[in-house]
Amino acid sequence: MDISQHSNGKKLFWINKRMFDISMCLLLLPLLVFISLILFFINFFFNYGSLFFIQDRMGKNCSMFSAIKFRTMVPAKEITRKYNDPIETNRITPLGKVLRKSRIDELPQILNVLKGEMSLIGPRPDYYIHALEYINNVEGYRERHIIRPGITGLSQIRLGYIEGLEGTAKKVSIDNYYIHNVSYLIELKIIFITIFVILRGMGK
Repeated sequence: MDISQHSNGKKLFWINKRMFDISMCLLLLPLLVFISLILFFINFFFNYGSLFFIQDRMGKNCSMFSAIKFRTMVPAKEITRKYNDPIETNRITPLGKVLRKSRIDELPQILNVLKGEMSLIGPRPDYYIHALEYINNVEGYRERHIIRPGITGLSQIRLGYIEGLEGTAKKVSIDNYYIHNVSYLIELKIIFITIFVILRGMGK
């Protein structure tokens, strides 16, 4: 189900939102290339291994897509963390901590936005295997996927990084509020607060 199809009053909003996503991501592409080149060399000393981390996430209509980020953790053969377990902070590299706090690790996801898998603003996409558990255990979780997930979003700026079922339930409540009350004003608010978080190095 596409929310733009059953909300005629906001159909133009969703069209403009997509156009804004594409325009901004095209402008950010040179920055992505520049930072990628810098990190490629820095990784040899502070974050040895692949430059990018690709993970299956749950996207619009609960479909699976491959989200791309700058790698911030020591490589692992497989993800053993369960859906209700805390993040493995012991695996985050020193450089990875800097990338996370500045949100630079999320920059490659502009490629997902250009492919139509994500938006700049929307619900944060969860690891697909964990998301399948949340669908069965968190009320309203499936409904938060009627739009594209976002690089940043209302629940992210209000709650930050969320772990576990209880935290996910709070996140879902805010995400669904955003979906049904979205407006240009809310989008601007999210953009400005996200910029503030980046400048203050408050990411996780």
